[in-house]
Amino acid sequence: MYGLGILKGLTVTMRNFFRKPFTVQYPEERVAQHPRFRGEEFTWYEERCTGCASCAKYCPLGIIKIVTHPGGEHVSEGQEYAIDVFDIDIGRCMFCGLCVEACPYDALFMGSGFEEGQYSRKDLVITKDRLIKADKKPSTWFRPQLESQQYNSQSESPVDWENAGREPWPYHMPVRPQSAEESLEQGEETK
Repeated sequence: MYGLGILKGLTVTMRNFFRKPFTVQYPEERVAQHPRFRGEEFTWYEERCTGCASCAKYCPLGIIKIVTHPGGEHVSEGQEYAIDVFDIDIGRCMFCGLCVEACPYDALFMGSGFEEGQYSRKDLVITKDRLIKADKKPSTWFRPQLESQQYNSQSESPVDWENAGREPWPYHMPVRPQSAEESLEQGEETK
């Protein structure tokens, strides 16, 4: 009985001894990530952001800090805010993605990187400048427009702000006022 248990244990050892290892030597080799991988990076498109702070409101941990002032642009549509501070503290973030879901203008995306280790907690705060300078390689998580394009953040080029949203950007652009004749012509066409 005692020798039989050792023999069974050695057969398991010998079976695994001749298998090809499936470990990866990490810094030199990398395992392919799924396009929906939510990493420790964030992709933020300043051109799309209006400073509405929806992301900060819906963050359950309150780690997003936004400071704005009236920008004086698009006053007829309700005015756009100039963003002074946009900080994300990833040291406390649980990467739930509620901030990404709450953004009505597709300005904030989960990133695909995960190498954000730092020696100090204060270095774990992603500032506005760092978000602007970062590569724009968003994760396809909660972004069906990127998933339908078969976008892969690891192998493809960065996505520009005009192609990042669920809707084409001209949908959000202000419409020029029509003259009386143009509006009459449109009314006749719809009849």
